[in-house]
Amino acid sequence: MKIKLTYLPFVIGILFSLNGAAQQNKSETAWPETKNVSKPWARWWWMGSAVDKPNLKSSLIDFQKVGIGGVEITPIYGVKGEESNFIDYLSPKYMEMLGYTVKIADSLGLQVDMVLGTGWPYGGPQVSLENAATKLVVEKYEVKKNEQFNKDIKADPAQEKVPAQLLAVSAYGADGSYLDLTNELKGNVLNWKAKKTNYTLYAIFAGKTGQQVKRAAPGGKGYTLDHFSTEALNAYVVPFDKALVGFEGKLRAIFNDSYEVYGTDFTPLFLQEFEKRRGYDLKKYLPQLFSKEDSEIGNRIKSDYRETISDLLLNKFDLPWTKWANSKNYKTKLQAHGSPGNLIDLYASADIPECETFGSMPYDIPGFRREKEDIRDGDADPVMLKFSSSAAHIAGKPLTSSETFTWLRDHFKTALSQCKPEVEDLMLNGINHVFLHGSTYSPKRAEWPGWKFYASVNFNATNSIWEDASGLFNYIANCQSLLQAGKPDNETLLYYPVYDTWGKNLGGNLFFQFKIHSLKEWLHGTPFYDTTKKLMENGYGVDFVSDAFIAQAKVKDGMLVLPGGSYKSLVVPNCDKMPLPTLEKLIALKKEGAHIIFEGLPKSVPGFNDYQAQNEKLEALLSSNKTIVNPVSDLFKALAEANEQPETLVTTGLKFIRRDLDGEKIYYLVNHTAKTIEGFIPLAVANKEVLILDPLNRKTGNAIVKKERQTTLVKLRIESGKSLLLKTENTASEKPWKYYEATAEPIALKGDWKLTFEKGGPALPAPAKVTTLESWTKISPETEAFSGTALYTLQFDAPKVAADNWQLNLGDVRESAKIWLNGEYIGEAWSVPFTINLGKLKKGKNELKVQVTNLSANRVRDMEMKGKEWKIFYEINMVDKDYNKFDATKWTPMPSGLTSPVTITPLKNEVN
Repeated sequence: MKIKLTYLPFVIGILFSLNGAAQQNKSETAWPETKNVSKPWARWWWMGSAVDKPNLKSSLIDFQKVGIGGVEITPIYGVKGEESNFIDYLSPKYMEMLGYTVKIADSLGLQVDMVLGTGWPYGGPQVSLENAATKLVVEKYEVKKNEQFNKDIKADPAQEKVPAQLLAVSAYGADGSYLDLTNELKGNVLNWKAKKTNYTLYAIFAGKTGQQVKRAAPGGKGYTLDHFSTEALNAYVVPFDKALVGFEGKLRAIFNDSYEVYGTDFTPLFLQEFEKRRGYDLKKYLPQLFSKEDSEIGNRIKSDYRETISDLLLNKFDLPWTKWANSKNYKTKLQAHGSPGNLIDLYASADIPECETFGSMPYDIPGFRREKEDIRDGDADPVMLKFSSSAAHIAGKPLTSSETFTWLRDHFKTALSQCKPEVEDLMLNGINHVFLHGSTYSPKRAEWPGWKFYASVNFNATNSIWEDASGLFNYIANCQSLLQAGKPDNETLLYYPVYDTWGKNLGGNLFFQFKIHSLKEWLHGTPFYDTTKKLMENGYGVDFVSDAFIAQAKVKDGMLVLPGGSYKSLVVPNCDKMPLPTLEKLIALKKEGAHIIFEGLPKSVPGFNDYQAQNEKLEALLSSNKTIVNPVSDLFKALAEANEQPETLVTTGLKFIRRDLDGEKIYYLVNHTAKTIEGFIPLAVANKEVLILDPLNRKTGNAIVKKERQTTLVKLRIESGKSLLLKTENTASEKPWKYYEATAEPIALKGDWKLTFEKGGPALPAPAKVTTLESWTKISPETEAFSGTALYTLQFDAPKVAADNWQLNLGDVRESAKIWLNGEYIGEAWSVPFTINLGKLKKGKNELKVQVTNLSANRVRDMEMKGKEWKIFYEINMVDKDYNKFDATKWTPMPSGLTSPVTITPLKNEVN
C-alpha cells in the first residue's frame, strides 16, 4: 500500500497502523489469517506489581498496535521509591488489576498467560517447610566391633539452617552384612552395639535447601516448592483455587519457567517411591549409591536413583499440574530444560512445551554484526531445541513456544536486525509460538529509560527499537501463521537413549540436570547427537522419541503411529543401555511392518534390580532376532528403503523446515550463508506447482517450476539473510512471481543529504547537511548523545537506465529505517540486507526520504557520563551481559544513522 505524503510528521505518526492493515489486505487467499497466537507474545514483567489501570491499558494498546498477540505476566521485585504503589501478589487489589488486564486485553484481541507465582521457580508464602524443596542429607559413622553406639543422630548443624528430618539408619558390616536400624531409633537417638564385625552407619535425612523464590514480587516471597510431591503441589495451589475463581477460561495458559530449583534431589517419601518403582530397597545399597568410584553396581544404582527423580517430577508434579490447570480451562506452558529427567516426556507433559535460547549465535551473513564486547556466546543448538518441538510433535501438541532473545546483546545494544536470524533458527527447529524476553511494565510517570528488567532486550515503548519493532513482529507473525498451519512433516524418529547418561558415574555426582548451558556434559559428542546432526545435514526431518512414547507406538500401513502423527521410520543410534521392554516393543513393531533401523545394538539393560537375568533375556532376544535387529552399515540406504526422500536442497546451504497442510507441503527456507542462493531448488515432492510467499512483505506469486519424477524443481533467488515460504499446489493460484535481476552495477546516490532529528533525546540536535554518509555521532556532542529518530532527505536525478524496478540498498543502517520515494511510502528496512525495491523512478528529479532510528545505548551512555542515576531497582539491579556491574561510561558511542554509501540498482523482471 502506498500513502501520499503531504504532511510527513502526521504520516510518520500513523504509519505503522496503516501499514499493518495494508499487510492484512494483501494476498488474503495465500496467507492464513494472522491470529493473536501467530503473533509474537511478550513476557511482561510487573515490577513490584506497581501497576494501575491507565498504564495497563496504555501498555496493552502499545502491544496491540505494534503487533504483539498476547502477554505472559510475571510479577517480580520492585522499583525504589515506588513502595507505596506495590501490590501484594493475589491480594484483592492484585486480582482487580489482573481482571482489568484480561478485560482490556480481550477488547484488543490479545490474550493473557500468567505464572503460578512470582519470579521463579514456583514457591511463595504458602509453602510450609514440610512442602519446601528437599535435599538428601547423609551422615556417616564408623563403629568398631563390640563398640556401643549411643548418639542423638542429627545432620550437621553447620550445613543445615533448618533441622533435617531423620528417615532411616542403616548399618553395613565389613563382612558384607546389612542391618536396617531404623526401628531401633528412640526419637533420633540410636543405642546399638556392633556385635559381629566393624560397621559403617549411614543416616538418611530429608533436609531442606532453604531456597527462596528468586526475584520475588511483594507478597510472593517464600520457600521454593518440593517439585517431587503431589501433596506439596496440591497445598501450593490452594490460594490460586480461591483467587482465580471467575478467571476460568479467561486466562489462556499457566506458565512454569526453566527448572532452577537448586540443590533439591530428594523428597520425604523418596525411599518408598524408589522401592515401588525400582523393585528393591535402596537403603541396602547406600555405600554403592554414595561411592565416587566408577563401578558397574554403583553406576546402576545411581541410574535408578536418577530415573526415580525423573519419574517423580513427571508423575507427581508436572502431569498433576497440567491436570489442575486443565480442570480450570487453562492450558499449561512448561520449560522442562534444566530438569533432572527425560526432557522429552517432561516437555510433553504440558500443553505447550517451551524451550529457550540464551546469548548470541554467529552467522555468516555479510553485514550481520556480532561485536565481541557486547555479546555472550549463545547456546541455541538445533539439537537441543528439537527436544521441545519433538515432544510437541509426537504428543500431538500444536504449539511449541520459546523464550526468545534472552541476553542477545548487552542492555540497549540489541538491534532488530540481530534478532532476525536468531528467531529464524528457532522456527527452523519446530518453534512456532515465540515469546519475547521480555517487556517491562513502565508507567508514564517513570523517567526515561523507564523501568527495566535486568536480563532482557526490553521490547517496550521506552526503547528506541520500538519505533520499527512492528517490522520484526510482523515477520514473525507471517512465518508463524504458516508454521502453525497443518501438522509437522518430519518423517524420521530418532530414539533418545537417556539411560546412557543416567548410567554414567558423572564424577560420582548422584544428581544430574539436563541443562541447556552444559550440553558438553550430556549431549555433545554422543552417538545420538552425531546421528541427529548427520540426518539433519542430509535433509531429513527428525523428531526424537522416548521409551515411554515407543511404548505407545502402533503400526498402520507400514507407518509408525504415535499420538501426534505418523512416521516412516525409527532410527536407533548406537547406545549402551536400553530397557528390555523398549527392545521388545521395537522388535514387535518391526515384525508388524514398521521400519526400525538399528545403527547399533544395546549391550545391556539399565538399572540394578535383577539386571543380570534381564541381560540374559536381552542377549537371547537379540540372538533370536538377528535378521530383524541387524545393524545397518548404510543409514541413508535404509531410510530410502523406508521410502524416505531427503530434501537435497540442503546441499545449497539453505536451512528448512517442512509442514503438511491437507496433503500439500509448506516449506520455510532460510539463507544464513554468506552468498545469494539461486537457481532451480529441488523439493522432495512430485509434480507440483509452487506458490512463493515472502514473509518480509507478504508478496506472493507462483514460481517457475520443472517437474520431475519424484522432485519438483522451483526457481528461487534468496539473498544472504533472507527467507521465503513455499506452498505446493496442484494448480497455480496466483500471478507469476517476479524474478528481478540486476541489469547494471549499483549506482551511488550523491549529493547533499538534509538531516533532521525528529524525536528522541536527551535533546533534539540541530539539523545538519551531510555530503558523505557516516555515523551521525561524529557531527556534534549533541548528536553523539542522541538516541531516537532522524530523517534523511536527498534530491537526486534518475539515472538514464531502463528498469522494471529499482532496488535501494541503504548499506550499513544503524539501526532501522522507513523509506519514502517522491512522497509515497515504500516500506521499512530493519534487517540485513537493508534493501528494498522502490518501483519506478520519475524522469529527472526524485526525492528520497529515509527515516532512521538508532539504539538507546548512546543516550544511556550520556546519562551515566553526566552522573545521572537511573538504576533504581531492588534485588538484582542492573548488570551487564556477564552479570557484572552495569557501567555504560565504559562504552564508546555506537554508530548511528546511515553510515555508508546508499545505492540504487536497476532491475529487470525475467518473466514478463
